[in-house]
Amino acid sequence: MYRETYGRITAYAARRCVSPQDAADVVAETFAVAWRRIGEVPEGEQATLWLYGVARKVLANHYRGEVRRQALSVELDAEMADLYGTAPDSGVELTAIAQIFRTLPDADRELLSLVAWEGLDRRQIATVLGLSRNAVRVRLHRARRRFARALAEADVRFAPESRLNPTEGRFS
Repeated sequence: MYRETYGRITAYAARRCVSPQDAADVVAETFAVAWRRIGEVPEGEQATLWLYGVARKVLANHYRGEVRRQALSVELDAEMADLYGTAPDSGVELTAIAQIFRTLPDADRELLSLVAWEGLDRRQIATVLGLSRNAVRVRLHRARRRFARALAEADVRFAPESRLNPTEGRFS
């Protein structure tokens, strides 16, 4: 079934996704669902139609996830505005900060977001990500350093360290 339908399902996903990576994720999830529900897959041409239906639902989940990610990005932009908007030395270009944040690696954005948006401490982040507290400490330090370096390279001035870390003192 996989060999016979892979091309069709891939083309279906590729025509509906923004990037080839997204299409590949949709195809992978579609066939993972098929594998988990192999007993429910009909025979013959009906299997292809069934897979299209699964792919359609996977795409819907993908779109919902994309909308959530975009909403979180807007939320982070607002959070950044709150952090920097009232700083006395706030010549900060919030748009630049948001753009720089989006250029960070996914892992850095996730760590920084878990701190800024969710207010999680190292122990909680370690649980969420399945890492040790020490690994979270090191990765968070590096993520903050990369973010600060990117801001400096873009000549974006920012407030003192205490303003950058609204959860300061929460990490034990």
